[in-house]
Amino acid sequence: MAGAEPYPRKILQYMEGFLVSKALFSACELGVFERLQGSQSSASDLALALGCSEDGIERLLNTCVSLELLTARTDPHGADLYSNTEMSSMFLLKSSPRSLCQSIEYSSRTIYLCWHYLSDAVREGRNQYEKAFGVDSRDLFEAMYRSDEEMVKFMHLMNSIWNICGRDVITAFDLSPFRCICDLGGCSGALAKQCVSAFPESTVTIFDLPKVVRTSQQHFVCNQDERICFCEEAEFLKDLHAALKLIVHGCRDPEKSKDSHKASEQSFIPYTNLYDISKIHSEWMM
Repeated sequence: MAGAEPYPRKILQYMEGFLVSKALFSACELGVFERLQGSQSSASDLALALGCSEDGIERLLNTCVSLELLTARTDPHGADLYSNTEMSSMFLLKSSPRSLCQSIEYSSRTIYLCWHYLSDAVREGRNQYEKAFGVDSRDLFEAMYRSDEEMVKFMHLMNSIWNICGRDVITAFDLSPFRCICDLGGCSGALAKQCVSAFPESTVTIFDLPKVVRTSQQHFVCNQDERICFCEEAEFLKDLHAALKLIVHGCRDPEKSKDSHKASEQSFIPYTNLYDISKIHSEWMM
């Protein structure tokens, strides 16, 4: 309408966007989707089963309905019965091969807390693990891997993300000519699994920190898959690893980024080509 005052729709959406994230996080943490697996239930029955207040769980359930994470129908007695949507059954159940539950848990308990200090991160130009968790944050991976439990949680995060988008990312390149592929910082091995699935004639060697390699072998990569092997990061990889840190974790200086790409490629010549998966992954997610 001509002359009408502008309505700040986008600003309101951005301002309240974290409420949507937290509703999803809470529904997962409370076990709502697990409890509704293959069934339907009323708010009162769910409140009893999950140890929640009936009013609180009903509000959360209705929020999930509005977000299209749950469906609701009214039974002949007038009670609302809730059930999972197809999307929730596929991505929000721990038993699903495409589950995002581990990623959601990490986002809620780690990433969400770090983003609380975004203003400080912008001012200081560094991550905020020290404020969020009271740990030395000078080395990002030392902060993320501050305990064996936290390392496994992070690896589950990476595993769940690559299970969703890994094949799309890895097939953005034609790697079929390469028989030996090296994955530097391969973490849980999820991307390596996608790689050998997409290019069955290839083998993948995962290079990572010794403690990450041991954890991946223990929890994530089956010994029967002979096409995937590990190499604990050795002395000859240190310069390459330092160069790649500028690439993978966002070098702001174009000249430095160009130099680090060149140094990384020269470290492997004449054995292979260097592909920056993180850049393709970021573009795919947008």
